[in-house]
Amino acid sequence: MLEQMGKAAKAASWQLAQLSTHQKNQALNHIADLLEQETDVILAANQQDMQQAREQGMNEALLDRLWLTPERLKAIADDVRQVCRLADPVGQVMDGQWLDSGLQLSRRRVPLGVIGVIYEARPNVTIDVATLCLKTGNAVILRGGKETHHTNQAMVKVVQQSLEQSGLPASAVQAIDKPDRELVAELLKMDRYIDMLIPRGGAGLHKLCREQSTIPVITGGIGVCHTFVDEQVNAEKALDVIANAKIQRPSACNSLETLLVHEKIAANFLPVLSARMKALGVTLHAGASAMALLKDGPASVVEVTTEDYCDEWLSLDMNVEVVSDIDSAIEHIRTYGTAHSDAILTDCLQHADYFIRHVDSAAVYVNASTRFTDGGQFGLGAEVAVSTQKLHARGPMGLDALTTYKWVGYGNYLTRR
Repeated sequence: MLEQMGKAAKAASWQLAQLSTHQKNQALNHIADLLEQETDVILAANQQDMQQAREQGMNEALLDRLWLTPERLKAIADDVRQVCRLADPVGQVMDGQWLDSGLQLSRRRVPLGVIGVIYEARPNVTIDVATLCLKTGNAVILRGGKETHHTNQAMVKVVQQSLEQSGLPASAVQAIDKPDRELVAELLKMDRYIDMLIPRGGAGLHKLCREQSTIPVITGGIGVCHTFVDEQVNAEKALDVIANAKIQRPSACNSLETLLVHEKIAANFLPVLSARMKALGVTLHAGASAMALLKDGPASVVEVTTEDYCDEWLSLDMNVEVVSDIDSAIEHIRTYGTAHSDAILTDCLQHADYFIRHVDSAAVYVNASTRFTDGGQFGLGAEVAVSTQKLHARGPMGLDALTTYKWVGYGNYLTRR
């Protein structure tokens, strides 16, 4: 089965690579329209997945990721239209020069070819990935988790129907509709057909792909994100940013997991933080120094563990630690962070610059919520993933990250001496 899917995807990728921007945008707009027309069908499929997930005891954070509403589906369709409005990178000349030999040499952006994406309980990924791949002339093979089986089937059917009605091959977007784990192992070896693999899931999935894939892998999306509250800070404004980073969508990979507070302001700041977190329903997991200042506060507080520092909560839980200075905060981030998104809240420009230079994460913020690490918020449209690697893409992966380049040389019947 996967062999045939791979062959069909490769053939489709050659056709997609020749499309004009206008042709691609027409197909994408049609997908957006059909998503809205088929709202009832898609939401009914999603309810099947939600019911099964509840019966299997899925936690609230993952249920939130899985859940589609009319408003969320409308937002997904609008994101597709937003991608249509973005500049098409395919065909762009990146740079060029005349060589002494007389050769006119340039680099031109081209599609990668076929993208493979493995993801879990996030049905929006189906459309985000399909949209970005189509805009950049790439075919895609999707493997969603069993939790999203019915939703993914309904969405992929809409996409394929739209492609066919637009005169394009339905095989440009395919989904593996069987949950067998053996198929994942087979997919990881399909380097003959798939040019890049993107896993979007937990640490176990990323480890499996890194160790077993014969296809280049882009890993990321695991966000143990930190915010450091400096000694020179506007406490009231800082609390607003912390609240947003934690509760705006706790199940997202860019939500705040660990708060680091400078010891010089901890005695005054942490009691106020406790009151704010109590009102928001956030449970605090405190280090020893923080515990002494939080234990009598209104917020629920428990002792933090090393495992807590290493993992995503993806829920209304937050680690709190008191640090002696900015270097201690940076060391904590280096030890426990995942190089996703980290922030400093400070009124000192020197401290802000120091933090930026010393924290080696894909996104580093000054006086801003980590929740901004998102393709849409960055003006990239949707994203296929948030890469925490350094090659070949980093941070939210938009259109440019789904292209490579070819060298193009023009001569006048030129020969090499």
